[in-house]
Amino acid sequence: MTINDTPPNVRRIETTREDAYAFEVVGHITAADVENLYGLLEGAYEVHDKIDLLVIIHDYEGFDWQAAFKEQTILGKTHALKHIRKYAVAGGPGWMGTTIALFRPFFTMEMEYFPYEKVEEAWKWLGAEPASPPA
Repeated sequence: MTINDTPPNVRRIETTREDAYAFEVVGHITAADVENLYGLLEGAYEVHDKIDLLVIIHDYEGFDWQAAFKEQTILGKTHALKHIRKYAVAGGPGWMGTTIALFRPFFTMEMEYFPYEKVEEAWKWLGAEPASPPA
């Protein structure tokens, strides 16, 4: 087995803006995936005080709920609140849209949910596009 046989469930998508970050989330999300995502975001905060974030979720197979309550995850969420200006989720289970709508009034960041079929609208809302792959 090679490393490419099991690609990570969280992958960064390069964008057309330096302060816009996007991630693709696929399959079952583990504690290691969550830690990887927050690690990548911490790197972004080192470069930019404020960022915009898009998370695209497809082929969702569940979430390791223990990861949600790990100290590192809670610290990552708290730190994100200080640095994220706009946060969009495209795809995932339907309850994600309801959850974002429920929590939106309690956060200073702008938050939106888009069904997976409307991922292009999510990019427009964020004001960024996926960067073209190098030629």
